[in-house]
Amino acid sequence: MTRPLPDGEVLGLGRLCGDGARDWIRSGQPVRGLERIEARFAGEGYEPHRHDTYAIGVTIEGVQTFRYRGVSWHSLPGEVVVLHPDEIHDGGAGTAHGLRYRMLYLDPARLLEAGGSHAGLPFVPAGVVADARLSAIVASMLADLDNEMEDIALDDRMVLLADALALHAGQERAQTCIVARDAIARCCAYLKEDHETAIGSADLERVSGLDRFTLARQFRRALGTSPHRYLVMRRLDRAKRLIGEGQSLADAAISSGFVDQSHMNRHFKKAFGMTPGRWAALSRSAA
Repeated sequence: MTRPLPDGEVLGLGRLCGDGARDWIRSGQPVRGLERIEARFAGEGYEPHRHDTYAIGVTIEGVQTFRYRGVSWHSLPGEVVVLHPDEIHDGGAGTAHGLRYRMLYLDPARLLEAGGSHAGLPFVPAGVVADARLSAIVASMLADLDNEMEDIALDDRMVLLADALALHAGQERAQTCIVARDAIARCCAYLKEDHETAIGSADLERVSGLDRFTLARQFRRALGTSPHRYLVMRRLDRAKRLIGEGQSLADAAISSGFVDQSHMNRHFKKAFGMTPGRWAALSRSAA
Protein backbone atom coordinates (compact mmCIF):
# COMPACT_ATOMS: atom_id res chain seq x y z
CA MET A 1 0.00 0.00 0.00
CA THR A 2 3.05 2.24 0.07
CA ARG A 3 3.90 4.16 -3.10
CA PRO A 4 6.02 7.13 -4.17
CA LEU A 5 4.18 10.39 -4.85
CA PRO A 6 4.63 12.17 -8.20
CA ASP A 7 5.44 15.88 -7.92
CA GLY A 8 2.33 18.01 -7.57
CA GLU A 9 -0.09 15.19 -6.76
CA VAL A 10 -2.75 16.15 -4.26
CA LEU A 11 -3.84 13.42 -1.84
CA GLY A 12 -6.18 14.74 0.83
CA LEU A 13 -3.63 16.26 3.17
CA GLY A 14 -2.05 18.37 0.42
CA ARG A 15 0.83 18.24 -2.04
CA LEU A 16 3.62 15.99 -0.85
CA CYS A 17 6.96 17.00 -2.31
CA GLY A 18 10.41 15.49 -2.05
CA ASP A 19 12.61 13.08 -3.94
CA GLY A 20 9.81 10.74 -5.08
CA ALA A 21 11.49 7.47 -4.16
CA ARG A 22 11.65 8.33 -0.47
CA ASP A 23 8.30 10.08 -0.10
CA TRP A 24 5.14 8.03 0.22
CA ILE A 25 1.64 7.97 1.62
CA ARG A 26 -0.29 4.91 2.70
CA SER A 27 -4.06 4.91 3.11
CA GLY A 28 -5.68 2.69 5.71
CA GLN A 29 -8.80 0.61 5.34
CA PRO A 30 -11.91 2.83 5.54
CA VAL A 31 -13.43 3.18 8.98
CA ARG A 32 -16.86 4.62 9.70
CA GLY A 33 -16.56 8.42 9.97
CA LEU A 34 -12.80 8.72 9.63
CA GLU A 35 -9.91 8.37 7.20
CA ARG A 36 -6.50 7.05 8.32
CA ILE A 37 -3.13 7.49 6.65
CA GLU A 38 0.58 7.03 7.23
CA ALA A 39 3.05 9.26 5.37
CA ARG A 40 6.75 9.82 5.03
CA PHE A 41 8.41 12.75 3.29
CA ALA A 42 11.41 15.04 3.46
CA GLY A 43 11.53 18.83 3.25
CA GLU A 44 8.39 20.84 2.54
CA GLY A 45 5.38 18.58 2.86
CA TYR A 46 2.28 20.50 1.92
CA GLU A 47 1.27 24.04 1.18
CA PRO A 48 -1.25 26.09 3.22
CA HIS A 49 -4.70 24.50 3.01
CA ARG A 50 -7.70 23.64 5.15
CA HIS A 51 -10.27 20.86 5.32
CA ASP A 52 -13.58 20.32 7.07
CA THR A 53 -12.38 17.49 9.30
CA TYR A 54 -10.28 17.26 12.42
CA ALA A 55 -6.72 16.15 11.66
CA ILE A 56 -5.34 14.26 14.65
CA GLY A 57 -2.14 12.28 14.46
CA VAL A 58 1.03 11.01 16.07
CA THR A 59 4.57 11.76 14.91
CA ILE A 60 6.53 8.50 14.57
CA GLU A 61 9.95 9.60 13.32
CA GLY A 62 11.69 12.93 12.83
CA VAL A 63 10.26 16.36 13.57
CA GLN A 64 6.91 17.45 12.18
CA THR A 65 6.77 21.21 11.71
CA PHE A 66 3.84 23.34 10.56
CA ARG A 67 2.23 26.76 10.87
CA TYR A 68 -1.23 26.78 12.43
CA ARG A 69 -3.23 29.76 13.74
CA GLY A 70 -0.25 32.07 13.22
CA VAL A 71 2.19 29.98 15.27
CA SER A 72 5.01 27.64 14.19
CA TRP A 73 4.66 24.24 15.83
CA HIS A 74 7.10 21.31 16.12
CA SER A 75 5.95 17.80 16.98
CA LEU A 76 8.43 15.17 18.21
CA PRO A 77 7.92 11.37 18.17
CA GLY A 78 5.05 10.38 20.44
CA GLU A 79 3.49 13.84 20.50
CA VAL A 80 0.01 14.46 19.14
CA VAL A 81 -0.91 16.93 16.41
CA VAL A 82 -4.45 18.35 16.76
CA LEU A 83 -5.81 20.54 13.96
CA HIS A 84 -9.33 21.90 14.17
CA PRO A 85 -11.63 21.82 11.11
CA ASP A 86 -11.44 24.73 8.68
CA GLU A 87 -8.15 26.09 10.09
CA ILE A 88 -5.40 26.91 7.57
CA HIS A 89 -2.14 25.02 8.09
CA ASP A 90 0.92 23.91 6.15
CA GLY A 91 3.65 21.48 7.10
CA GLY A 92 6.86 19.63 6.48
CA ALA A 93 9.84 17.85 7.95
CA GLY A 94 11.82 19.87 10.45
CA THR A 95 15.14 18.10 9.88
CA ALA A 96 17.10 16.54 7.02
CA HIS A 97 16.25 13.13 8.42
CA GLY A 98 12.71 13.46 7.10
CA LEU A 99 9.39 12.77 8.75
CA ARG A 100 7.04 9.83 9.29
CA TYR A 101 3.67 10.12 10.98
CA ARG A 102 0.18 8.66 11.12
CA MET A 103 -2.92 10.81 10.98
CA LEU A 104 -6.67 10.35 11.21
CA TYR A 105 -9.13 12.72 9.58
CA LEU A 106 -12.26 12.75 11.69
CA ASP A 107 -15.74 13.93 10.72
CA PRO A 108 -16.71 16.53 13.37
CA ALA A 109 -20.22 15.08 13.52
CA ARG A 110 -18.79 11.78 14.77
CA LEU A 111 -16.87 13.55 17.53
CA LEU A 112 -19.96 15.55 18.50
CA GLU A 113 -21.95 12.31 18.84
CA ALA A 114 -19.27 10.73 21.02
CA GLY A 115 -18.87 13.80 23.22
CA GLY A 116 -21.90 13.06 25.39
CA SER A 117 -22.56 16.02 27.66
CA HIS A 118 -19.61 18.07 26.42
CA ALA A 119 -20.70 21.48 25.16
CA GLY A 120 -20.07 21.52 21.41
CA LEU A 121 -16.95 20.52 19.52
CA PRO A 122 -13.71 20.65 21.51
CA PHE A 123 -11.30 23.33 20.38
CA VAL A 124 -7.77 22.46 21.50
CA PRO A 125 -5.75 25.71 21.32
CA ALA A 126 -2.37 23.97 21.07
CA GLY A 127 -1.44 22.45 17.72
CA VAL A 128 0.87 19.96 19.46
CA VAL A 129 -0.05 18.15 22.67
CA ALA A 130 2.41 16.18 24.80
CA ASP A 131 0.03 13.85 26.64
CA ALA A 132 0.85 10.15 26.95
CA ARG A 133 -2.81 9.18 27.47
CA LEU A 134 -4.05 11.07 24.40
CA SER A 135 -1.12 9.72 22.38
CA ALA A 136 -2.02 6.14 23.35
CA ILE A 137 -5.67 6.65 22.36
CA VAL A 138 -4.79 8.10 18.95
CA ALA A 139 -2.09 5.47 18.35
CA SER A 140 -4.59 2.69 19.09
CA MET A 141 -6.92 4.06 16.42
CA LEU A 142 -4.04 4.10 13.92
CA ALA A 143 -2.28 0.89 14.94
CA ASP A 144 -3.64 -1.40 12.22
CA LEU A 145 -4.19 0.42 8.95
CA ASP A 146 -4.66 -2.79 6.97
CA ASN A 147 -7.86 -3.82 8.75
CA GLU A 148 -11.09 -2.15 9.72
CA MET A 149 -11.78 -1.58 13.40
CA GLU A 150 -14.70 -3.49 14.87
CA ASP A 151 -17.71 -1.28 15.54
CA ILE A 152 -17.67 -1.62 19.29
CA ALA A 153 -13.90 -1.05 19.47
CA LEU A 154 -14.21 2.15 17.44
CA ASP A 155 -17.09 3.44 19.58
CA ASP A 156 -15.05 3.03 22.76
CA ARG A 157 -12.01 4.76 21.24
CA MET A 158 -14.23 7.62 20.07
CA VAL A 159 -15.55 8.16 23.60
CA LEU A 160 -12.02 8.14 25.03
CA LEU A 161 -10.82 10.52 22.32
CA ALA A 162 -13.74 12.91 22.82
CA ASP A 163 -13.10 13.03 26.57
CA ALA A 164 -9.35 13.58 26.14
CA LEU A 165 -9.83 16.39 23.61
CA ALA A 166 -12.48 18.01 25.81
CA LEU A 167 -10.00 18.01 28.69
CA HIS A 168 -7.39 19.83 26.59
CA ALA A 169 -10.08 22.20 25.32
CA GLY A 170 -11.00 23.14 28.89
CA GLN A 171 -14.50 21.69 28.64
CA GLU A 172 -15.99 20.26 31.78
CA ARG A 173 -18.33 17.32 31.95
CA ALA A 174 -20.16 15.92 34.93
CA GLN A 175 -19.21 12.38 35.92
CA THR A 176 -21.42 9.77 34.30
CA CYS A 177 -23.50 7.96 36.91
CA ILE A 178 -24.26 4.29 36.43
CA VAL A 179 -27.98 4.35 35.72
CA ALA A 180 -28.24 1.42 33.34
CA ARG A 181 -27.18 -1.62 35.36
CA ASP A 182 -29.84 -3.85 33.80
CA ALA A 183 -28.80 -2.77 30.29
CA ILE A 184 -25.15 -3.55 31.07
CA ALA A 185 -26.12 -6.95 32.49
CA ARG A 186 -28.06 -7.77 29.31
CA CYS A 187 -25.05 -6.80 27.19
CA CYS A 188 -22.69 -8.94 29.27
CA ALA A 189 -24.99 -11.94 28.91
CA TYR A 190 -25.27 -11.37 25.17
CA LEU A 191 -21.50 -11.01 24.72
CA LYS A 192 -20.88 -14.21 26.70
CA GLU A 193 -23.45 -16.21 24.75
CA ASP A 194 -22.67 -15.02 21.21
CA HIS A 195 -18.98 -14.10 21.43
CA GLU A 196 -17.97 -16.42 18.58
CA THR A 197 -20.14 -14.48 16.10
CA ALA A 198 -19.58 -11.04 14.61
CA ILE A 199 -21.14 -8.48 16.96
CA GLY A 200 -21.66 -4.87 15.96
CA SER A 201 -22.69 -1.70 17.73
CA ALA A 202 -26.23 -1.99 16.37
CA ASP A 203 -26.57 -5.38 18.07
CA LEU A 204 -25.58 -3.92 21.44
CA GLU A 205 -27.89 -0.95 20.95
CA ARG A 206 -30.74 -3.39 20.35
CA VAL A 207 -29.90 -5.50 23.42
CA SER A 208 -29.27 -2.58 25.78
CA GLY A 209 -31.76 0.00 24.57
CA LEU A 210 -28.98 2.62 24.77
CA ASP A 211 -27.18 4.47 22.01
CA ARG A 212 -23.64 3.17 21.36
CA PHE A 213 -21.75 6.03 22.99
CA THR A 214 -23.88 6.11 26.14
CA LEU A 215 -23.41 2.36 26.41
CA ALA A 216 -19.63 2.67 25.98
CA ARG A 217 -19.47 5.20 28.85
CA GLN A 218 -21.81 3.24 31.11
CA PHE A 219 -20.06 -0.08 30.44
CA ARG A 220 -16.59 1.29 31.18
CA ARG A 221 -17.78 3.04 34.33
CA ALA A 222 -19.50 -0.08 35.61
CA LEU A 223 -16.91 -2.72 34.69
CA GLY A 224 -13.71 -0.76 34.13
CA THR A 225 -13.40 -1.95 30.55
CA SER A 226 -15.03 -1.56 27.16
CA PRO A 227 -17.63 -3.82 25.53
CA HIS A 228 -15.05 -4.71 22.88
CA ARG A 229 -12.42 -5.71 25.43
CA TYR A 230 -15.01 -7.73 27.31
CA LEU A 231 -15.92 -9.52 24.07
CA VAL A 232 -12.27 -10.24 23.22
CA MET A 233 -11.65 -11.73 26.65
CA ARG A 234 -14.65 -14.04 26.30
CA ARG A 235 -13.24 -15.18 22.94
CA LEU A 236 -9.86 -15.79 24.54
CA ASP A 237 -11.48 -17.80 27.35
CA ARG A 238 -13.07 -20.07 24.75
CA ALA A 239 -9.86 -20.32 22.72
CA LYS A 240 -7.86 -21.38 25.80
CA ARG A 241 -10.40 -24.07 26.57
CA LEU A 242 -10.41 -25.40 23.00
CA ILE A 243 -6.60 -25.40 22.79
CA GLY A 244 -6.47 -27.21 26.12
CA GLU A 245 -8.80 -29.83 24.66
CA GLY A 246 -6.32 -30.42 21.84
CA GLN A 247 -7.82 -28.34 19.05
CA SER A 248 -5.34 -26.75 16.65
CA LEU A 249 -4.55 -23.07 17.08
CA ALA A 250 -6.09 -22.19 13.71
CA ASP A 251 -9.33 -24.05 14.46
CA ALA A 252 -9.53 -22.65 17.98
CA ALA A 253 -9.16 -19.13 16.60
CA ILE A 254 -12.00 -19.50 14.09
CA SER A 255 -14.25 -21.33 16.56
CA SER A 256 -13.77 -18.56 19.11
CA GLY A 257 -14.74 -15.71 16.79
CA PHE A 258 -11.33 -14.41 15.71
CA VAL A 259 -10.67 -13.58 12.07
CA ASP A 260 -7.72 -15.96 11.91
CA GLN A 261 -4.88 -17.39 13.99
CA SER A 262 -2.70 -14.28 13.79
CA HIS A 263 -5.64 -12.18 15.04
CA MET A 264 -6.00 -14.49 18.04
CA ASN A 265 -2.22 -14.51 18.62
CA ARG A 266 -2.06 -10.71 18.92
CA HIS A 267 -4.86 -10.53 21.47
CA PHE A 268 -3.66 -13.61 23.37
CA LYS A 269 -0.17 -12.18 23.87
CA LYS A 270 -1.54 -8.79 24.95
CA ALA A 271 -3.83 -10.47 27.49
CA PHE A 272 -1.57 -13.23 28.84
CA GLY A 273 2.00 -12.21 28.06
CA MET A 274 2.76 -15.18 25.81
CA THR A 275 1.67 -16.67 22.51
CA PRO A 276 -1.08 -19.32 22.48
CA GLY A 277 1.48 -21.77 21.07
CA ARG A 278 3.73 -21.35 24.09
CA TRP A 279 0.74 -21.51 26.44
CA ALA A 280 -0.34 -24.79 24.81
CA ALA A 281 3.17 -26.25 25.10
CA LEU A 282 3.46 -25.29 28.77
CA SER A 283 0.00 -26.72 29.47
CA ARG A 284 0.98 -30.04 27.88
CA SER A 285 4.21 -30.12 29.92
CA ALA A 286 2.23 -29.77 33.16
CA ALA A 287 -0.18 -32.58 32.27
